[in-house]
Amino acid sequence: MTALNLKAPRLAKTLRSSEADSVDVVVVGAGQAGLATSRELTMTGIDHVVLERFRIAQSWRDRWESFCLVLPNWTLQLPGHAYAGDDPDGFMPRDDIVAYLESYATESKSPVREGVEVVGIRPSKPGWIVETSNGELRTAVVIAATGAFQTAVRPVGSESLPESVLQLDVGRYRNPDALPRGKVLVVGSGQSGCQVAEDLVRGGREVSLACGRSPWLPRRVGERDIFWWATESGFMDTPVTALSDPTERLAPNPQLSGRDGGHDLNLRTLVGMGVTLVGHFKGSDGQLAYFTPDLAASVAAGDQVYSQFSQLIRTVAKERGISVDDLAESPPWEVEAPDAIDLAGFGAVIHAAGFRPNYRPWIDAPEAFDFLGFPIQDMSGSGVLPGLHFVGVHFLRKRKSALFSGVGEDASIVVKAVGDYLSR
Repeated sequence: MTALNLKAPRLAKTLRSSEADSVDVVVVGAGQAGLATSRELTMTGIDHVVLERFRIAQSWRDRWESFCLVLPNWTLQLPGHAYAGDDPDGFMPRDDIVAYLESYATESKSPVREGVEVVGIRPSKPGWIVETSNGELRTAVVIAATGAFQTAVRPVGSESLPESVLQLDVGRYRNPDALPRGKVLVVGSGQSGCQVAEDLVRGGREVSLACGRSPWLPRRVGERDIFWWATESGFMDTPVTALSDPTERLAPNPQLSGRDGGHDLNLRTLVGMGVTLVGHFKGSDGQLAYFTPDLAASVAAGDQVYSQFSQLIRTVAKERGISVDDLAESPPWEVEAPDAIDLAGFGAVIHAAGFRPNYRPWIDAPEAFDFLGFPIQDMSGSGVLPGLHFVGVHFLRKRKSALFSGVGEDASIVVKAVGDYLSR
């Protein structure tokens, strides 16, 4: 067994092994969740290490070049490192997000080991064995902070597209010029799909967007950002226990943009930019791409979410005495969508149909996950297996659990549970 080289680890009382280096807690992932957890562990005096297979904030580094946060800067509320800049209502671009997290890691003195990939985690008596690209590490506690949406989803039928058309997942998209020449089909009309479609149009590309049933919200109402309303109404604090169906965790984020100071971005605005909208992607015969004739139904579904959220806004506005005269009904939808598109002249297809959890291949603990692959963890931060915890998962405890505004709350709760476990 090859030992993972760590600097003078303090051994947990429950760990006694000469076969591998040992540390009380291993945190996997150095994004906002892992770093917030590390800071809470440090403040509690718990020995730990953060393992990151690439670099700090790698998931943000991998976004496309024009990417901006969809949530305003004031939502950056990591423990001990709340946003203190001069543009709280602005929307941080990709490289600034990376710099923010790098500075957080430095100020928190987080023991991050970059370039160390965790390839497997398995239970051991006592504790856990963490297998890495640098060897094995024995630990009492593992905290997975890699995010729940790790694997891109491609729709059934994507394999039928012609080889002459480049296919890539949205996580690999960088800018319009990096794609082959020609038209572009974007499959998926959630937050990322709409933003990429806009980016492509701005880059001079002709774009078609295959639409699903994604919600939309206005950027601002009553001179306040939509996320202010979501926070003040309690919407962001909705607990996972309030979900009527576990599959609701897979619902797409609302169509919005933080680019250029933030603006509305939805199917109607994309039509105004010249984007061709179609229904769900069905497949291809090599010459034509086919789509379900359900665009109007998808638009109606998004309008319904807007209408429901509008009621939350009106309730808060009435309580606070705020005018929301700019909160209007959804405009009528009169756009006709083709059922097929000739693929001649198309250079690329970008898949933005969402992501799914992917813990099972590397965490040998099948009982720790539900039928969708999401980790099972109660509101106290405890999981179904001793010493295995998660942070930074959408709806782990609340709707905001994976966001900059909520991950610190979850990290604090999980670290308390970890401290109680180690002190037994």
